Amino acid sequence: MSGQVPLYLRLRDVIRGLWREVAKFGVVGALAFVVDAGGYNLLVFGLPGMVDGPMASLPVLASVVATAAAMVASWEGNRRWTYREQRSETAPREVVVFVLVNLAGMVITAAPVFLSRELLGLDSALTDNITRLFGWAVATLLRFVVYRRYVFQAV
Repeated sequence: MSGQVPLYLRLRDVIRGLWREVAKFGVVGALAFVVDAGGYNLLVFGLPGMVDGPMASLPVLASVVATAAAMVASWEGNRRWTYREQRSETAPREVVVFVLVNLAGMVITAAPVFLSRELLGLDSALTDNITRLFGWAVATLLRFVVYRRYVFQAV
């Protein structure tokens, strides 16, 4: 029994490792969120004092553009920091799965904006941001599970 590590110590190490991963993922996600939310608000509502942003009449497309920019930031942060030990040497498979899961996340984030604006007629900055926040939260859960299980894994 001298070579076996007690279960509580193994469990503690697993929880610590997962906590570190969640914390790093959260930091990268927070930065990507700033890119996404900030980009969307600039594109749709413009700078303070401006009448409208350049994509004011295209809020769903603006959501897609902002999420795409955040996706690039997320790729870099997660590949180079959060999952740097788990990633494979070659990135093509990672990129394909990453893009697919982020396209799903993009739809999940843009769909509430579409529903809010087109079905409910709500078009304020507050309602747009609340609906996008809801979609972003759901998409983030999806991304965390898929990133750790399928995207950034040693091959």
